[in-house]
Amino acid sequence: MYWARCAACLSSRTKEGTALPSRTWGAGKVVGVSDDLPIIEFAFPGPLRDRLLDTITKGIKTATSSLVHEDNIDGSPLPTVGPQGVAVDSQGDAFLVLETTAVAVVRLGEVTLQHALDEGEGYASVAEWRAGHERFWTSAEMLEELGADFALTDDTMVILERFRAIQRPSPSSTAGLWEHPEAA
Repeated sequence: MYWARCAACLSSRTKEGTALPSRTWGAGKVVGVSDDLPIIEFAFPGPLRDRLLDTITKGIKTATSSLVHEDNIDGSPLPTVGPQGVAVDSQGDAFLVLETTAVAVVRLGEVTLQHALDEGEGYASVAEWRAGHERFWTSAEMLEELGADFALTDDTMVILERFRAIQRPSPSSTAGLWEHPEAA
């Protein structure tokens, strides 16, 4: 499974064979979360990750994006529809189980307004989305991974992923109980 990095939703892609370590939530092990699901990390640990997880939990953020170039660096396969993974919070604890529902690979110059809106980060236009993502993809941290010679153009290939929450922590519980989104 693959989850990508993006300006407001850095997600460390899961390398083949990576498994979720035994995680705890509140008073005990997270209920109903398989230890063999890959880990998904949105943004770097800290306030941004916490905000993004909150928007996912509320159903505001349903999409993310990444660069095909990232896959080329580490040999990860392109994402596919159907795989699930566990999004972890800033402390590395299991937070949400997500499922990939759609994948498209497009030129950076072809990202749609709908995708920008579905990222749930307040972008009102594709230009705003692109400016935010360009800041991230050309940041020192990302260029360290992408290579100093990496350059963004309209022809840079971008992976657009859609996902849905399969399970999330129960807002009425601090003991680590999980509920299906449909039950909320």
